[in-house]
Amino acid sequence: MKREDIKNIIKTNNVSYLRMQFTDMLGSIKAVEIPASRIDDALDNKIMFDGSSIEGFVRIKEADMYLHPDWDTFLLLPFEDSSRGSVARFICDVYMPDGTPFQGDPRYILKKEVAKMNAMGIDDLYVGFEPEFYLFKLNADGSVSTNCSDRASYFDLSPFDGGEDVRREIALMLEEMGFEVQASHHEVGPGQNEITFKYTDVISACDRVQTFKQVVKMVARKNGYLASFMPKPLNKQAGNGMHTNCSLFSKEKGDLFYDPNAPMQLSTMCKKWISGVLTHARELSLLTNPIVNSYKRLVSGYEAPIYACWSDANRSSLVRIPAARGAATRTEFRNVDPCANPYLALAGILACGLEGINNVEEKDIVPSVKDNLFALSEDEIKARKIICLPETLHEAIEEFKGSAILKEVLGEHLFPKYIEAKEKEWKEYHTTVSEFELKKYLGK
Repeated sequence: MKREDIKNIIKTNNVSYLRMQFTDMLGSIKAVEIPASRIDDALDNKIMFDGSSIEGFVRIKEADMYLHPDWDTFLLLPFEDSSRGSVARFICDVYMPDGTPFQGDPRYILKKEVAKMNAMGIDDLYVGFEPEFYLFKLNADGSVSTNCSDRASYFDLSPFDGGEDVRREIALMLEEMGFEVQASHHEVGPGQNEITFKYTDVISACDRVQTFKQVVKMVARKNGYLASFMPKPLNKQAGNGMHTNCSLFSKEKGDLFYDPNAPMQLSTMCKKWISGVLTHARELSLLTNPIVNSYKRLVSGYEAPIYACWSDANRSSLVRIPAARGAATRTEFRNVDPCANPYLALAGILACGLEGINNVEEKDIVPSVKDNLFALSEDEIKARKIICLPETLHEAIEEFKGSAILKEVLGEHLFPKYIEAKEKEWKEYHTTVSEFELKKYLGK
């Protein structure tokens, strides 16, 4: 995008308001809103905000920060009220007053890992997300219920699928905004849905999944529903995952995970990449599964992985290799959930995968697992030397604390702040008396 292109779109579409968006440490979208008359200030990186109030940013004495818009993310927002003019947005990088990138900006942290990948001669990490969400009916007063939009299940259609019209409206709006929607369907749980869109480079993919969540929530609310990306909103029902498909690409060689002459047609680089991620899977969990509720999803019986292993077909594995080969060869990380900050989760996955490529010897490559791990006993799991993922947020925090590689990824600024925020969350949960405890123990 060029300056004049952006200004012409603003004029042609009667844009009256600009939203300067960025993402905080915990993955929440934040924004500074300005009138469209300030477009030149925005493009000249002159929009300032107070960073001291943002989770994981700076102290009050260092409050002033600047938003540098990524011009290629300029986008009209059709879900906003346009009665007094259209609304457009930029996704921004956060900078300090001295003109240097803010070290705690999640998007910048991911860009640093991409630069390391490029220095190795790898041109792109392509990523495709598969986010799932539930639709819950809003009460007449606007309060939230846990009454699902329907009682349908996997791939069901109307009249069982009560969210079909909402899902279609979301998909059409995404296409209007430039997404290439690949499929949408009802998922396993009642009121549970999935919409997938085409893979792209890792930065753009993370930008898009943040935009996707906004669209889903806005369209759902307009239709009288709350869209929830909570990993496990309903007891004894399927959880919301965000399966994350990754492939490394070279302009000269194409998909670097594909080798037609190798076993399973997977390159040595691919297997080293997998080995690197699995080696650090327990440490990574705090980024891929960042909240207390994440670990209510990672239990046996619901196709969510609980073991750090890989397979070409087995859905009980953390890493699965989808059947497609050639340019579509990829690794699917099945533990990631929609509450993950996509920039930090992908920065961690990329760093661990690259470490595997650089440091894992061929003899040390983690072998694939053919068995259905859910059908094996604990002793059989231990005999195969398969590592379990953390079972609680507290366990994940303790693993993360000792991770040298993730400390380097997040940096001296964000690493301790992230731990502090997660420890606070765990303590709040750990010291709260739950409804389960009251029902089970109050009369004893």
